[in-house]
This record gives sequence, C-alpha cells and structure tokens, in this order.
Amino acid sequence: MNISKIAIVKLSAMGDIVHCMVALEYIKKKFPNIKIDWIVENSFSKVLQYNPNITNVYKVNLKSIKKNLFNIFRQIKLIRDISKNSYDLVIDAQGLIKSAIVCRLLGKNVAGFNKDCIRESLASYFYSKKYDIPYHINTIDRNSKILSNPLGFDINSSDILNKNIFLFYKNEDKIIYDFLSNSKKNILFIISSTWESRNYPKEKFINIANILKENILVVYSNNSEKQKAIFMSQKSKYIKVVPKLDINTLKALISKCDLIIGNDTGPTHMAWGFNIPSICIFGCTPISRVYKTAINKTIKSYSKVDPYKLNKNDFSITSIKESDIISLVQEVLK
Repeated sequence: MNISKIAIVKLSAMGDIVHCMVALEYIKKKFPNIKIDWIVENSFSKVLQYNPNITNVYKVNLKSIKKNLFNIFRQIKLIRDISKNSYDLVIDAQGLIKSAIVCRLLGKNVAGFNKDCIRESLASYFYSKKYDIPYHINTIDRNSKILSNPLGFDINSSDILNKNIFLFYKNEDKIIYDFLSNSKKNILFIISSTWESRNYPKEKFINIANILKENILVVYSNNSEKQKAIFMSQKSKYIKVVPKLDINTLKALISKCDLIIGNDTGPTHMAWGFNIPSICIFGCTPISRVYKTAINKTIKSYSKVDPYKLNKNDFSITSIKESDIISLVQEVLK
C-alpha cells in the first residue's frame, strides 16, 4: 500500500481521543516513514501534544459555530488550508456528520464506519471506503480497527495489552510537585464527568479517602467541580485540592501518581495511556469501553446499559460500595 501521508479526524472528547491514540504506535511500526496529522477540537489539542508519532496537530473550533454561525466560513477556510497537505488517506474516527464533512473537505479518499456502525448513519455517505466495525464492541478495539484496517492491517488485543506509553508532556506547571508526597501513596480522584449520573457520590469518595489514609488529590475544571472538591477537602484531612490545571500539566500530574480512581471520563482513561494503575467507576455507561489489565481495573453498577441509547437518568453508580473499591485498591497497589 503506497500511502505516505494520512489525516486522522477525531475531534473530541478527551477519553475518546485517548482511546484512539493507542493505534499510533502500531501504524508507525507498520509504516515507519508515514506522516500522521490529527485534526482535533482546539480544547482537546493538548491531549495529543508531544506525541512523537504525530507529525502535526491541527486545531479547529467547530463548537464556535453554535455561538456565531458566520464562524462556519472561517472553519471551512481553515480546513481547506489543511487540505493543501494532499493526504493520501483521510480517516474519520469519530463517525459524526460534522467529522465526515471535515474529512471530505480534507480529501477525496476518506475511510470511515459503515452506516450500521455509527450513531449518525448519514455520515457514512461521505466515505469512499466503509468498514463494518460494530458500535457495541470495545471502544479501544473499535478505534484501533478504524485506524488500521484502511491501511491494510489489524491491531489486535495482544498489541493493545502490550502498548507503550503514548501520552507525553513538557514544561508543566511545577506547582503540582508541591502536592505530591514522598512518604504516602499519591492517589488522584477524578470526581466529575459530563453528566451528573456518571459521577460517583462525593460522600463515598470522602469515605474512601478516610479509609485509605493516603495522600489524596482532587482536580477540577470548572467552578462547580471546585466547590465539590473544596467540600471534600473540608470533610477529610487526607484530601488536597489541586489548583486548576491545563491539560498538559494534568497529564504530568497523572503520570506522577500511584493510582487514579475516577468516573468514566477522560482524565481517568489517561492513566491507562500512561500505564499508571487506575480504577474506573461505571454506572450508566458501558464497561466494555475500556481494557482491564493487572493494574487497570473497572467496577460497574447493577444496571444494564444499552450502548446505542445511554440513559442519563440511570444513577445506579451511587449504589457501588466503597468497600468494593477499597478491595480493588488493595489488589492494584499490593
């Protein structure tokens, strides 16, 4: 296959981008001289930053169109400028109409999921090559296949389980080192995600902190999360609230921790990208999204999840016992 330059379109969100990045290592092993560009929403671009397998990270701001319709012209011009790189292949790893349109603006040879494998089936009509990769399968496997199959090979489970670290940082804010302990385990709690029903109760996080008696850190990204973090620190002498961090510095902090415990959301999944121990807590989202390893554990509530139609009113995550999470902590850190 004579392909020397490809563009990957995976616009968002943080966890989805992390789960997609694992494929880069194996694409470069198969095609050492290939150039890989990645098109991403500006707000998530630092997740990709400093990865040596990416040639260029191109930032778009499609979300700005919702606020100002005239921004569509600015974004189209930006994407057309990127298209001047003359890609041999463009891969839509998102499977949305907006990502499919971005792909067609970038080039004619576009690969993506077939219409039965994505939420927005119309997106498939923009692709010249379509792949049958079921929507319900493991998200990491799904992402790896849509990036490798159009290139004529397959990334298998054994490859993924033996992956190298694929997240990187530079020039991080050194303030994080003031919060790390040399005498206790550094455990980071990821306390929030996009929906409230995906969040493990703050009171149960507090109970876990008081049982573990380690150096517990909590991060936040907005004022609501900050208030939750402060509340938790007031209820437990073991919890410290870390100041708001950019994604680059968040990556650095995660890489320095002994364990990440959090909801099904981007920063929790970053631990897997760093080969750092983690416990991911699932309620209304499918546990099949991630890989379980000797150091990356999952715990799921009693509810059954339809991956095609998530129930935002499923608060079953609140039923998960602190003792069950403590048992996983002991297993991972033994």
